[in-house]
Amino acid sequence: MTDYIARHSLEQYLFIPRMFQGFPEIKEALISNRIQAGFLVAPLAMALRSQGVPIKIVFLGHRYGSAAVVKRGGPVKKVADLKGKTVAIPSRYSDERLLLLRALDANGLQPGDVRTVEMAPPDVAGALASGAIDAFVMGEPFPSQAEMGGFGEVLFHAREYWPDYMSCVLVVREDVIEKRPQAVQVLVDGIARSGMWLDEGQTEREYAAEFVGRYYYNQPPELLKWALTRPLDRVRFNPLLPRRDDFQMVHDLMRKYGLLDQPIAFEEYVDIRFAEGAMAETAWDYPVGHGRMDPGRIPD
Repeated sequence: MTDYIARHSLEQYLFIPRMFQGFPEIKEALISNRIQAGFLVAPLAMALRSQGVPIKIVFLGHRYGSAAVVKRGGPVKKVADLKGKTVAIPSRYSDERLLLLRALDANGLQPGDVRTVEMAPPDVAGALASGAIDAFVMGEPFPSQAEMGGFGEVLFHAREYWPDYMSCVLVVREDVIEKRPQAVQVLVDGIARSGMWLDEGQTEREYAAEFVGRYYYNQPPELLKWALTRPLDRVRFNPLLPRRDDFQMVHDLMRKYGLLDQPIAFEEYVDIRFAEGAMAETAWDYPVGHGRMDPGRIPD
């Protein structure tokens, strides 16, 4: 929705979306200043900030939207069955890895009881179908891809082991925050309004899936519809305020599993003022179902 935000703020700011295939590429682009803002998984953002990378978290991207997926009809029927199996995760510094570790712990397993491999999200469905891995823990739409393909089934959704689970967070370079705070506020306001619009119902989500599938993600719209509507709260876009307690849980898990060498204070990696500034915003007035879908025509 950053393109939509940009078209509503052309008099002052232009936000140009860029698509990346993985979080390592986004990290490098942020460090080199090729991009000034981006969505990262929360643990990676926190780790980078602790290592001195000049970024801060200003908003969330969504809640839930991650799941553990196994081979349909295969031997893994419950979390305990993952013992001795190979599970793909997107990154060592990912919420999905922490989610897996929480699920293992809750079911009496140790981290070493499973073999984890880092894998680019677009590759996991094919790896599961071919038997190269026994399971994966990823964000949408890759769990939906395995379900739609008929070869995968969800073992558990994030909410089962992590209440109010958060995955992607919006990070902005500190020099931009310092020099152009109003631009950051416009961006956060727009993302907040997009989330509220998506949460209005199935019609909005289906339209969004159709639009971004065709014009941005180059993915089948039916796949995105599945991810956004089966069920409607499979991915949530409220509340997106970065909450201290949520990040404290991530912080403690990272310390427990050796992802942070030293404690880091919430204020060191989060700038809450932009999220607080967006709290009075309302959903975009973006009617759907009328006329042809045109990425160059955005209604008032």
